[in-house]
Amino acid sequence: MGNLHSHAFSSSTRSPAHASKRNMDKDSDWVKLVSSDGYSFLVKRNVATVSGTLKTMLSTDSTFREALANTCSISERAVLVEKICEYMSFKAQYEAGGPKEEVPLNEFTERIPPEIALELLLAADYLEV
Repeated sequence: MGNLHSHAFSSSTRSPAHASKRNMDKDSDWVKLVSSDGYSFLVKRNVATVSGTLKTMLSTDSTFREALANTCSISERAVLVEKICEYMSFKAQYEAGGPKEEVPLNEFTERIPPEIALELLLAADYLEV
């Protein structure tokens, strides 16, 4: 079964002009998250590692298959993986903004359909986001 659909998520963090090439290369790494129903989501590594579970899976110090292939299979439906990717991107963006920036939490929570809220909570708990 081929991938049915793909999405890309990244945070809008700005790199300082003096950032090292190594850091810029690391931030430009993309990983693929694949849902249980075959959808693929391309996510910047710094966004994916907001999740403690994905951070462990993608650690370059590990020999996990996911780290070697830059691909993680997530045993959740695409509708849930998409919302988790949105949240990780949202969190990465506002964590980089500093403490003075107001976080528009309603902007994110209003986009969660009530019918997936419980499943989303369980998936987020497993992924440690």
